[in-house]
Amino acid sequence: MAAAPRRRSRYLTFAVCSVALLMSAIDSTIVATALRTLTRELHTSIAWSSWAITAYLLGQTVAMPLTGRLSDSWGRRRAFLAFVGIFTGASLASGLAGSVFLLIGFRFVQALGGGGFMPSASGAVADVFGRDRERAIGLFSGVFPLGAVIGPALGGVIVTYWSWRVIFFINVPVGIALLLLLRWLLPATPARRRGRVDLPGSTLMAGALLSLMLGLSQLGDRGARSPLPWLLLALAVPLGAGFLVRQERSPNPILPPALLKRPAFAVVNGLNVVYGAAAFGIFSFVPLFAQTAYGVGPLPAGLLLTARAAGMILIAVAASMALRRTGYRLPMAVGYAAVAAGLIVMAVPAPGPDPFSWLAAASVLCGIGVGIAGPASNNAALQFLPDQIAAITGLRGMFRQVGGIVAISLVALAIASAAAAQEGQVLRRAFLVVAGMAVAVTPAILGVPENRGRTRASAAPRGEAGAVAGVEAGADAREGDRDRAGKPGRG
Repeated sequence: MAAAPRRRSRYLTFAVCSVALLMSAIDSTIVATALRTLTRELHTSIAWSSWAITAYLLGQTVAMPLTGRLSDSWGRRRAFLAFVGIFTGASLASGLAGSVFLLIGFRFVQALGGGGFMPSASGAVADVFGRDRERAIGLFSGVFPLGAVIGPALGGVIVTYWSWRVIFFINVPVGIALLLLLRWLLPATPARRRGRVDLPGSTLMAGALLSLMLGLSQLGDRGARSPLPWLLLALAVPLGAGFLVRQERSPNPILPPALLKRPAFAVVNGLNVVYGAAAFGIFSFVPLFAQTAYGVGPLPAGLLLTARAAGMILIAVAASMALRRTGYRLPMAVGYAAVAAGLIVMAVPAPGPDPFSWLAAASVLCGIGVGIAGPASNNAALQFLPDQIAAITGLRGMFRQVGGIVAISLVALAIASAAAAQEGQVLRRAFLVVAGMAVAVTPAILGVPENRGRTRASAAPRGEAGAVAGVEAGADAREGDRDRAGKPGRG
């Protein structure tokens, strides 16, 4: 009799975590339709108002690896509630901002909270689903494209009929509801015995990431002749080196040094960089390509992103359910091949008089590829430290964001360096380059940890060396112990 309520509570936990992820995903795109309104009402330029989007992206990139570590160290409920509280409070402050500079600052803080949603949600779902966690975490692949579809449309409706401030105010009641539900659903958990979070290491990592991301974004905005992006990129080097040295010496490293030396860890996250470049970076330019190369209007050009998202959502659900049978390597290889094929089709001149249908078919094909590869890619890295799922999820998100921002910055730089009439050709070449990258990294998928047919349930040794050596271990053994004891899980 206890199994049914427990099953219902874990599905409710999954639903609440999905709402949190959806809210974070919507906020990454909802501001796009309000840029001109923000520019006018805050008496600023489009260059500054667009930083309301850039600041959110930068904040998430910095936050993901750190919030993941905090979620594993503080206890799942305590950390998740803190992140939702920060996101909700910063949303309220963003809606009340009286200048674009305050808005940019509050958006960065909002992203620091929202950046903790995916690591915390993955950790919470893994705690309650146990040996079924692959499917549940894989299903998160469908949440973010859904947010990408809802965000611009919802933002457009709000700006048309209400004030741009409602874009942020709408998060407040949703955030309060999430706080109440998460407090009720997630069990109170003590902080794990890993010592305190490495604050010097966290500061060095945040500084290195922020310098790198700002440098890349400024390279795309200002061009290669400006000294500012190069200074920022140069600053990232000593900060990154200092972070790595700190990890060797810290008693509580953010990244265990032994994990950094594992070839498979480098392979998985190298693939995540390419995944980010293909799935999030280069595809941001598809509407611009449709308009410049074929004269497609803004509305149908934007619908190409909707077509890709639809393909992602439908396929991601099926791919998540099939993970036990397919393992990780096969769907990743098939997905990367489909993404490459879609980008190649996008780059080829459209035959016939209807370029929109050609571009829409290419977009759907790319979406199918991302949907196939996404669930497997989401779960593959978790095999390294299954008792630190939130931390690994945060790192995965960071590498994907880096790949996306690198692609966006380099393509923007190439477009800025070309004549206006050549923008379409520049984008065609960019699509082919990223397609070639997706094909080139496919053999590396053989280095991804495989997990076909079953979920490991061996006990994880404690400590850094034990955690790295016990790659296949942990959460499921604890889940099995709880099932045998007839007690509710503790995350």
